[in-house]
Amino acid sequence: MPQHSAASTHRHTLTGIGFTVLACACFSVLDTGSKYAGALLPLLMALWLRYVLQSVLTVGFGVARHGLDIFRTQRPGFQFLRAILFCLSNAFAMLSLRYLPLAEFTAIVALTPLALTLLAALWLGQHVSPLRWVLVALGFAGTLVIIRPGGGQFSGWALVWPALQLLANTAYQILSSRMAGKERPLTTQIYTSLLALSLSCMALPWVWQLPDSAALWLAAIAMGAGSAVGHLMLLKAYEKAEPATITPFLYSQIPCALLAGWLVYGHIPDQWAVLGMVVIALCGAASAWLSVREGR
Repeated sequence: MPQHSAASTHRHTLTGIGFTVLACACFSVLDTGSKYAGALLPLLMALWLRYVLQSVLTVGFGVARHGLDIFRTQRPGFQFLRAILFCLSNAFAMLSLRYLPLAEFTAIVALTPLALTLLAALWLGQHVSPLRWVLVALGFAGTLVIIRPGGGQFSGWALVWPALQLLANTAYQILSSRMAGKERPLTTQIYTSLLALSLSCMALPWVWQLPDSAALWLAAIAMGAGSAVGHLMLLKAYEKAEPATITPFLYSQIPCALLAGWLVYGHIPDQWAVLGMVVIALCGAASAWLSVREGR
């Protein structure tokens, strides 16, 4: 019996890891579409197109699985605030992608867990071990290696938008962690999608511009489907395996983004950018391992 249980747990863990890698591939599809659509459409129009398809797929999945009970929430205020932070993070991400290649942008976004550690120490007053401080410092050093401020490749808004995206995404993750266990994850995802769609609808009279080419429609579909399917895959991953097991594999989005950037845009990061990506991924994975060790 114990052997059967161990085999079952191992199988669930591998399934969870598989769902995580699939989710990261979907998020790379999302960013690839966002980079293309964000350059040719008004920002809020591109976001609205993403949220329409994302809402349809997410709500359809939720209702099919749980019925109308999936809409029951005990914290509408938190849901609304989460949706605002989600919209801000998406907007800054799309603006960042106008200046940054996919892989470099994804690596900077991957700093979020390390930024959470920094914020926990400076704002929440939590104790942070010396090793965690070293990982945070190395992670941010990896970012500097990627963007090399003043080197001419990235300057001006190419540096401002990713910084704002990192800030918004960190706040979004903090709020999400505060809601963990208090709402069904799928309910939260549905409200985030619907509220984000509602917020973006307000700007439609001023930004309305439908895609005028097959490639642009494909990019819009990639945004909505990549976001919806990616988040649903991630929910499935967390159903199968522990967060501590899943977290290191979230960094598989970096090689996925590198591949997408090469296939679609022909961009290949230089050796310094690759070094920075590796440093960020290793620091993030080590931080996840520390979380498991310190939680025992």
